[in-house]
Amino acid sequence: MNALLTEWSTPFSLPPFALIKDEDFGPAFDAALAEARANILSIAADPTAPTFANTIAALELAEQALDRVSGVFYNLAGADSNDTREALMRDLAPKMSAFASEVTNNQALFARIETLWQTRETLDLTAEEQRVLALYRRMFVRSGALLAGEEAARLTEVKARLAVLGTQFGQNLLADEREWFMPLSDDDLAGLPAFVVASARAAGIEKGQSGPVVTLNRSLIVPFLQFSARRELRKRAYDAWTQRGANGNAHDNRAIATEILALRAERAKLLGYDSFAAFKLEPEMAKTPEAVRGLLMAVWTPARAKALEDAAVLEKMLVADGQSAPLEPWDWRYYSEKRRLVEHDLDEAALKPYLSLDSMLGAMFDCSTRLFGLEFREIDGPFYHPDVRGWEVTRDGQHVAVFLGDYFARSSKRSGAWCSAMRSQRKLGGDVRPIVVNVCNFAKGEPSLLSYDDARTLFHEFGHALHQMLSNVTHGFISGTSVARDFVELPSQLYEHWLEVPEVLEAHARHWETGAPMPKEMLQRLLAAGTYDQGFATVEFVASAMVDLEFHVGTPPADPMQKQAEVLEDMGMPRAIRMRHATPHFAHVFSGDGYSSGYYSYMWSEVMDADAFAAFEETGNPFDPETAGRLERFILSAGGSEEAEDLYVKFRGKMPGVEALLKGRGLLDAA
Repeated sequence: MNALLTEWSTPFSLPPFALIKDEDFGPAFDAALAEARANILSIAADPTAPTFANTIAALELAEQALDRVSGVFYNLAGADSNDTREALMRDLAPKMSAFASEVTNNQALFARIETLWQTRETLDLTAEEQRVLALYRRMFVRSGALLAGEEAARLTEVKARLAVLGTQFGQNLLADEREWFMPLSDDDLAGLPAFVVASARAAGIEKGQSGPVVTLNRSLIVPFLQFSARRELRKRAYDAWTQRGANGNAHDNRAIATEILALRAERAKLLGYDSFAAFKLEPEMAKTPEAVRGLLMAVWTPARAKALEDAAVLEKMLVADGQSAPLEPWDWRYYSEKRRLVEHDLDEAALKPYLSLDSMLGAMFDCSTRLFGLEFREIDGPFYHPDVRGWEVTRDGQHVAVFLGDYFARSSKRSGAWCSAMRSQRKLGGDVRPIVVNVCNFAKGEPSLLSYDDARTLFHEFGHALHQMLSNVTHGFISGTSVARDFVELPSQLYEHWLEVPEVLEAHARHWETGAPMPKEMLQRLLAAGTYDQGFATVEFVASAMVDLEFHVGTPPADPMQKQAEVLEDMGMPRAIRMRHATPHFAHVFSGDGYSSGYYSYMWSEVMDADAFAAFEETGNPFDPETAGRLERFILSAGGSEEAEDLYVKFRGKMPGVEALLKGRGLLDAA
């Protein structure tokens, strides 16, 4: 019996993880695709006149089995991969792309949608139905429904090849991250605080080594770069980290990036656009490459000035330490940490015992209770991995969602942090409540102690989770995070602000052994250092966003690495800072279409999140009920039911300027 193809009698209709075997996925996808294909063909061939119910609503429900199987598989493939799952991902990439093209190329089906669109004023549709109809038509047109003959066939080929290349890019990156590690002798531990040593020993055990190792997981390599007194080891680790996907081995991503950029440009041209960036940005808030470039450069100029000022200070510290100038990228975090200790008296080793994972989860849940009335009850698995924890989310005694947290780094998990939904909210066809997953890569320990940046990541991903859990729409097509790419980061980045509320840390930042609250003077120093090193952080981000944009404007580069170098040189990139994501490991941009031409969106959303939190600050209460109610009504529950700008204006009254972002990053004086 294939557990993926049976009714799930589990609590909350969770996937029966203990019964699902890897060999179940292939047959389950075959069956689900066959069912979806039959449903689509039936809708297209319906002899009755098209209505919203028999066309759009029917399409919404046509792929339920496929959605269910995909929701399980792709979550597992990202968070707990293995050779079997990776092979199936490679096999599925062209199949899933071909099916999507088959749907949007179905001329009979598109004719029904077009009829509805042309007669929409006579159909007595609700506002949500009008929006869903418009988005379906836009999706079909942007997928090539208006093309025919050779152009339509070529677009299908291009999209299939892009799906294969994106999967290969991500798997190459995971392989490089999984295979590299650097053993550390006792002498190599110089300068490392106990929590880094403990993490390195745990990583050594996972790698089958007898001693500590450094891996390419961000939660281990970043603190190693912050604290290791061995400059040559910092360089070796940093070089490995930044060379992911560019090692000249079987996992090298440079040729893949070149082909992806060329195919994206061809795709845009087939659809009648001047560039892939013009195509990709059309439905977003930014609309045009020029608007994106304008935002990025408005932030770049003050950020670069601040970074150069900071670099001069750090280089003096380097020389005073008996090291030879110039300041190198593998030196920045080490000397910045020393400077932070001097200027703000903040020692991460002293800070982390107050930021255990459990205490920060408590803070995260408490804020959502105070803002939105949500309650969390931990539930038992089994889930898809022993590390995963689960909670039932309720409000006023009513079930809202299931929330899963997968927080620890492992070699089977891709790097970074993300939120996904195994099941999305909708009301069509029954009240379907979501299953939402947050995935992070924290260092495992007993207990797991977080850096302040880790805690911020925890809050960030939970902001995405709230967007999914509080969704309250009829149609799954617009539920949760199904919004413009440069709007999707607003809820996540906004939620980070509650970590900075003093009363939250006073209540929850408690020593993991003694239970004592964080000393007031430490808390004050932590909050005062909130904008510390933002020149560095902003420069490494904007550089990545600008390279992404320039890759997709105009003629695709024959050599992306050369183009990357040219863009950075034109910007005046400080020599001691590198892009946050260099091309061969820029998974946001190359492992799929999600953030291609769209990495800027984190910053576009940041303009709004700074302004949105100000709405709470203006009331004098960071948990103001009326403001929280507007936030839920117009942002968190609305999904993609309206244009993003319209939703934000309903919440705040107007769109903000870049000044709020510069102020939040401490860059206003440098502007």
